[in-house]
Amino acid sequence: MKNDIQDSTGNIFLDLGYSREDAEILKMRADLMAEVRRWISDNSLTQAEAAEVLQVSQSRISDLVRGKWEKFSLEMLIVLAMRSGFNLTLSKVA
Repeated sequence: MKNDIQDSTGNIFLDLGYSREDAEILKMRADLMAEVRRWISDNSLTQAEAAEVLQVSQSRISDLVRGKWEKFSLEMLIVLAMRSGFNLTLSKVA
């Protein structure tokens, strides 16, 4: 059995065969979720404290911390990132 190793495009979702548009949206969602999760961890917040700051229920924070990305739209993750103090920008790929 031969193992084929291919270089990554830098977007796992594109590598998995998603369309370019879908892959970018999925990557943005994954990146935003990771940043908000890191913010919660870096600030040693309990789920209840994070929920209060982010203005969502504790169960939503539980879903976020557990990586249930399918429960979060890109728009919701942008809102959570902004409430976490992130300044979001969009740039054109060269």
